Amino acid sequence: MFPNLTAEMARENVTISDLARTIHRTDRSVRNKMSGRQDFRWSEINAIRDQFFRGQSIEYLFSKAN
Repeated sequence: MFPNLTAEMARENVTISDLARTIHRTDRSVRNKMSGRQDFRWSEINAIRDQFFRGQSIEYLFSKAN
């Protein structure tokens, strides 16, 4: 659902578990968010970008279109 985020995760060797630890959620919860079953909260989006992808915009990372 978030192709740019997925691509950047692969480039930077960031895992679902890394994201989960950063936003204090389970791996399953993050997978649900990545697939669109649940929404990311703004605080989670900001934490992910700030922790792993400082050089990328939120709009780019969390775009649902490629």
